[in-house]
Amino acid sequence: MPPRVSRFITDDDLADDRPREECGVFGVFGHPDSAALTALGLHALQHRGQEAAGIVAYDGEHFHSERRIGLVGDHFSSAKVIDRLKGDMAIGHVRYSTTGETVLRNVQPLFADLYGGGFAVAHNGNLTNAITLRNELVRGGAIFQSTSDTETILQLVAQSRKPRVMERFVDALAQIEGAYALVVLTNKKLIGARDPLGIRPLILGQLAGAPILCSETVALDIIGAEFVREIEPGEIVVATKDGIESIRPFPPQQVRPCVFEYIYFARPDSIVGGKSVYNVRKRLGQELAIESAVDADVVIPVPDSGVPAAIGFAAQSGIPFELGIIRNHYVGRTFIEPTQHIRQLGVKLKHNANRAIVEGKRIVLVDDSVVRGTTSVKIVKMMYEAGAREVHMRIASPPITHPDFYGIDTPERQQLLAANYDLEGMRAYIGVDSLAFISVDGLYRAMGFAHRDQDHPQLTDHCFTGDYPTPLLDRDGEQRTTQLSLLAEIA
Repeated sequence: MPPRVSRFITDDDLADDRPREECGVFGVFGHPDSAALTALGLHALQHRGQEAAGIVAYDGEHFHSERRIGLVGDHFSSAKVIDRLKGDMAIGHVRYSTTGETVLRNVQPLFADLYGGGFAVAHNGNLTNAITLRNELVRGGAIFQSTSDTETILQLVAQSRKPRVMERFVDALAQIEGAYALVVLTNKKLIGARDPLGIRPLILGQLAGAPILCSETVALDIIGAEFVREIEPGEIVVATKDGIESIRPFPPQQVRPCVFEYIYFARPDSIVGGKSVYNVRKRLGQELAIESAVDADVVIPVPDSGVPAAIGFAAQSGIPFELGIIRNHYVGRTFIEPTQHIRQLGVKLKHNANRAIVEGKRIVLVDDSVVRGTTSVKIVKMMYEAGAREVHMRIASPPITHPDFYGIDTPERQQLLAANYDLEGMRAYIGVDSLAFISVDGLYRAMGFAHRDQDHPQLTDHCFTGDYPTPLLDRDGEQRTTQLSLLAEIA
């Protein structure tokens, strides 16, 4: 049996040992049930962010806003709340904070009264020059009310000297760098915009003639809407009572969508970039089995994100697929922690070994990724305690060696397991008989490419390669902001 790691694993470790979700956006124009549809759409996008949710609606005279800390279902399921969000146009947002702490002032959509009318914006992604721009704006007299990078966009629109709202919006987009999928609501328009590289997804749909904008196709499915097309990278779409207009104000660039949408973030029943996320994840498992075959008795997924890859691995290898780990879906963080013994018991609230499947078996654990490695340590220890003879771990993504700056909350590089250990070191740390990751080219094959084009990469894959597709001005310039540091807000 390989060496064990004696480190005590807390429930907070488990929560942190995952690429954290990004955000989800939704918008609808010209439908009498706009707020209710937005709430339902946000339910379908809840996996993209569980810290906060918000909706802004417009009734032709007034904007109405509801922003809350917590889950969509906790705040937007009652008729009383939906009735307060009057109007036939609305936008919404579910948030996991990658910039700015979780306080009410950072919850989106953000809203401002600008010259020409109200302007509400919701943002999925992260700007790599937001702090640099923010400091310039503050020096010029701008007053920020949040620590979210999204407010930088709002301030740029407000300070633009262009005469029309759309021209001011384009002027703002021309100054920002990084990843974004935006939905904007004005007095007359629903606007969607996607970054020129297409890092973050944005979908156009329709319901009874009403245009819908959203992060994933599952948000269309839940309301019975029809998929129309993806918003193209660098495209701005504008919905008004006269129809939909497409604007392409920037020179075209090579498209590089984020590969983590396929590996982890998008729901498996979504279609992203014309590809079934579920089928891509199965092919990742198949490629993994081809590259790193192992003699074993059973293939076991680490729930839930490892399931499709494990199915693909089992199908390719001919090893039976079984649910050897059962996850409790109704537990958040451990709720009682008075002693170490109780904390150790609390860890098992989330995952438990299915001893009937594991005992006496040589098992292959399949997971989607390894970040810090703490979850893997805990799961492997659980397998041995349930009687596994051998534990082999297979990971359906390459080693994560670099942090993200485009809307995925990853640890600093010194906290990434693969940035600090070679393969043998990671194997010993996790405590498995063998460990293997899919190769970068194997990942690209699963995505339908022959291999990674080293000169012109087809995907945003910097977490594995260190190849960032945009300048990282805030990081490289070591920009910092101290705005709002004296204000403590209770949500």
